[in-house]
Amino acid sequence: MEQETGLSKPVAVIACATMAFLYVAILYAPTLILRLPAPSSLKEFMIRRFICATMSSFISLVFCALLLPLRRREATYLFRVYGIRLDHLWQAVVFPLSLTCLMYAGSLVFKSLLLVDSWKEHMHQGEGISLNCIKDILQNFLAGLSSTASNVLAWRNYVVAPLTEELVFRACMIPLLFCGGFETYVVILLCPILFSLSHLNHWMEIYGRQNYSLLKAFMVVGLQLGYTVIFGSYASFLFIRTGHLVAPLVAHIFCNFMGLPMLFVRRTGM
Repeated sequence: MEQETGLSKPVAVIACATMAFLYVAILYAPTLILRLPAPSSLKEFMIRRFICATMSSFISLVFCALLLPLRRREATYLFRVYGIRLDHLWQAVVFPLSLTCLMYAGSLVFKSLLLVDSWKEHMHQGEGISLNCIKDILQNFLAGLSSTASNVLAWRNYVVAPLTEELVFRACMIPLLFCGGFETYVVILLCPILFSLSHLNHWMEIYGRQNYSLLKAFMVVGLQLGYTVIFGSYASFLFIRTGHLVAPLVAHIFCNFMGLPMLFVRRTGM
C-alpha cells in the first residue's frame, strides 16, 4: 500500500512531526531568532503570535502540497484535499455543531437554568417585560459583541487559533497520514497526539510567567494535554467523516467558547 500511495509511513510521520514543531517553534522566532525587543503590551504580543501562526500555517500548506502524491496540482483540487469546499456546507456546520452540543448538555442545561432563575427574579421584582427591558437586553448584547470584537484574546480563541490549528493538524496532517498508508483509526489516534504535544510550550509559560509550582504546572498542562487528545480525536473524526474543514473548525470554536464540559455543580438537587 505504501508503494501505491507513493509516500512511506516514516516520511508521513516525520512530515507531520515537523509541521507540529514548526507551528510551536515559529511562535518564538521574533525574540529568539529575529532578536526583536519584547512586546510592550499584550495586544502587541498576541499580534506577533497571530502573524507567526499564520506564516506557519501557510508554510505547512505549501509543504504538504509539495509532499502529497497528487495526480493534479490545480488549486480547486488541492482545496478539496484540504477540506476547503462549499458543497454540503450547512450539513458540515449543523450536524457537527449539534453533536458537539451533546458533550456540553450539562453545561447548557445549567446555564439555561441560571437564565430562567434570573428571569424569574426579574419578574418577581415587578419590572415585568417592557420596551425598556428589551432595549436594555439588546444594548447589553451589542455591547458584549463590541467588547468581544475588540478583545485580542477573543480573536485568539475564536479565530486565529482554531483556524490555524485546524489547517495544520487536520487539513495538512490527515491527508499525509492517509497517503502514508495508515488506517483510519490510527490517523484518528496519531493526529491528536501531535496536536496535544504542540501545547507543551504552555508548561513553560505557566511555570515561568504565572509563578506556579512545578507540580501545579504539570497538573494544569497534563489536564490540558489530556483534553486536547480527546478533542483532537473528535476533530479528526469530524474531518474524515465529512471531508470538510469547517466541521472541526466550528466544533473547535464552540469548545473554546464553552471551555471544559461541566461534570458537576455545587448546588442542591443537582
